[in-house]
Amino acid sequence: MRLAWLAFLTTLFMLMQVLAAKASPESLAPLAERISPAVVNITTTTLIEGRTDLPGIVPEGSPFEDFFREFQDRNGDNENRPRRSNALGSGFVISEDGYIVTNNHVIAEADEILIEFFPGEGQPSKELPAKVVGRDEKTDIALLKVEAEGPLKFVTFGDSDTARVGDWVIAMGNPLGQGFSVSAGIVSARNRELSGTYDDYIQTDAAINRGNSGGPLFNMDGEVIGVNTAILSPNGGSIGIGFSMASNVVVKVVDQLREFGETRRGWLGVRIQDVTEDMAEAMGLDKPGGALISDVPDGPAKEAGLQAGDVILSFDGVEVADTRALVRQVGETAVGKSVRVVVFRDGGTQTFLVTLGRREDAERAENGQPSTSPAPAESEKELLGMTVAPLTDRVRSELGLAEDATGLVVLDLDETSEAFDKGLRAGDVITEVGQQKVMTLADLEARIEEAREAGRKSLLLLVRRGGEPRFVALSLSE
Repeated sequence: MRLAWLAFLTTLFMLMQVLAAKASPESLAPLAERISPAVVNITTTTLIEGRTDLPGIVPEGSPFEDFFREFQDRNGDNENRPRRSNALGSGFVISEDGYIVTNNHVIAEADEILIEFFPGEGQPSKELPAKVVGRDEKTDIALLKVEAEGPLKFVTFGDSDTARVGDWVIAMGNPLGQGFSVSAGIVSARNRELSGTYDDYIQTDAAINRGNSGGPLFNMDGEVIGVNTAILSPNGGSIGIGFSMASNVVVKVVDQLREFGETRRGWLGVRIQDVTEDMAEAMGLDKPGGALISDVPDGPAKEAGLQAGDVILSFDGVEVADTRALVRQVGETAVGKSVRVVVFRDGGTQTFLVTLGRREDAERAENGQPSTSPAPAESEKELLGMTVAPLTDRVRSELGLAEDATGLVVLDLDETSEAFDKGLRAGDVITEVGQQKVMTLADLEARIEEAREAGRKSLLLLVRRGGEPRFVALSLSE
């Protein structure tokens, strides 16, 4: 029995060694050799205007200004002449006819773009000029095109959603201008956010430095699952925290740039905010989640019947976790598509059919901020830590509001109150309370009393500042 047990353990140990060997190859060289011909170096040239000032020498308007300018001219100082600035980056070929993906910041404002290919048989023997097909600042992705004499070697995109934390990855590119380079690591984290609306970054500890921007992040099948975009570093060099835009975001952008030369994102036409626990309690939701509509300007949502105060629970058959998830999903949905939107309203759910517009067409300049110090109104009252009063013609004028604007203006706040902590300030206008319009102090008092009688712990306020709406839930214990 003991011998049989030892034999079993020995067999199990050998099997584990075989599986480990299959999971992690002895060398990444075969994979690197196969995919490297599709990776390119990118050199950009930008013409920079010459300086016309005399920084650090004399102040502007000084009587010695002309003297020093003549001195520079006599000594051949060329600082005032236009000069060329060069920058380096990386990219990768995605089709044999010469389409190349890189970061937008690599080629932004470039006057000339040159592509250097990995040296080898069948590759172009010299640099080729590239033209910009299209670019997207929101995801920092650009699509380029070169004209080569023959078919180019290329790589394909993989499914970034299947990448797991701990999976091996390879980063390739042109770090610090040193030429083609390969680094290996693992997927450190998924779904990272930096600063963009559509961010979905894969974090990796594979070495990424300046010059790697725009290069590919490969999985072990040689598929591109990310575009290397940024690093987190106190010194400008790699410390093992790099970020690659997930391929499932990149593919949609590249397809649109290739077809239209620009992005065409879906647009729902609502202003939204996350639902907090106190907001959920105030509205009667079982739990926080979804996206709370704070305003519905003219657009697809308004035409379909959506209203401020609705909570979007589902979009096109997918549950909405929060505002970020909704923005990404709407943006990735085709312009003109009719989608079903499920909202929470008046204690139940309702479904609306919305035909999406185009986000790029809807974007416009924001309105300026008005004064936040309105003149006192004739009647006022202190409620929920705020001193509020009905709108008057004088207040409407000072706040830049429409003549028919209604609501209650916040005149002052107790700085120890919850209202102050949650960002309310003098000059804010409360237009709805408990998802009902308020025009007088009596309206506000009635909404507070109704909520207390219903056993609510919080009250939901719709507040506008500079025309921008947002919901705020305040405790009724104030």
